[in-house]
Amino acid sequence: MEPGNDTQISEFLLLGLSEDPELQPLIFGLFLSMYLITVFGNLLLILAVSSDSHLHTPMYFFLANLSFADICSTSTTVPKMLWNIQTQSKDITYAGCVMQIYFLILFAVLDVFLLTVMAYDRFVAICHPLHYMVIMNPRLCGLLVLVSWVMCILNSLLQSLMMLRLSFCSHLHIPHFFCELSDVVQLACSDTFLNNLVIYFAAVLLGGGPFTGILYSYSKIVSSILRISSALGKYKAFSTCASHLSVVSLFYCTMLGVYLSSAGTQSSHASAVASVMYTVVTPMLNPFIYSLRNKDIKRALKGIVGVPVM
Repeated sequence: MEPGNDTQISEFLLLGLSEDPELQPLIFGLFLSMYLITVFGNLLLILAVSSDSHLHTPMYFFLANLSFADICSTSTTVPKMLWNIQTQSKDITYAGCVMQIYFLILFAVLDVFLLTVMAYDRFVAICHPLHYMVIMNPRLCGLLVLVSWVMCILNSLLQSLMMLRLSFCSHLHIPHFFCELSDVVQLACSDTFLNNLVIYFAAVLLGGGPFTGILYSYSKIVSSILRISSALGKYKAFSTCASHLSVVSLFYCTMLGVYLSSAGTQSSHASAVASVMYTVVTPMLNPFIYSLRNKDIKRALKGIVGVPVM
């Protein structure tokens, strides 16, 4: 078969989570509910941080950026899925697929960078509390977020441009509810060696590097907590980073589950179902994890809805 010209490709077909017509209303209702909860919960968190002067600190500044990235990440995939179910269609245009890949990679990697920056923030707060406000000054916080955005944009641009060089022939069925980069690359009938090389290199550099930074930060945090003599002091120190540690564990465990499921089974459907965890469920749970045990955020949220603060 002769490789086709990629300019002739007009659309891909997203097979979704299930092709059973009876399950479509259930899937639609479930994902619509999760999407609305994600957007509403994260918007409330952003509003709480911006409206309460007590939350104008580095930790909550990074948290607001994480909430924004979660809203954008979910909005990249779920609305298109809901539209396809509602219209009983499976198609996505070639340009739409490229755009979806660009923004999904952008906000997924931005999540990784922000979680790493937040781990560094907790490291400074616990290991160097007397110098915290000097080290984590507004200029450094803004610079950390700006660098994260720039690196994520450049990486997404590179991955998208690499996809544009591919040629596609036939069988343009994506076994997913969104355009997942590795699945799309596998559909190409031209040489994909360079694409796979860039994907693996970016995964190691932009995934493994930040994860190493998180592990290093928490190793220092644990070491500092263990040196605290009182049990109450240890509890207070640990409670300041418990929410972040929960989000990091949820994010990386779900992503690890996706790759293990895709490597351990030949079923692309199983991988698609597993990917729901980090693309939809994790962004939905983040606001709850940060607000349920956080008195400052609870107070700010009560102020927003008009509940008297005790």
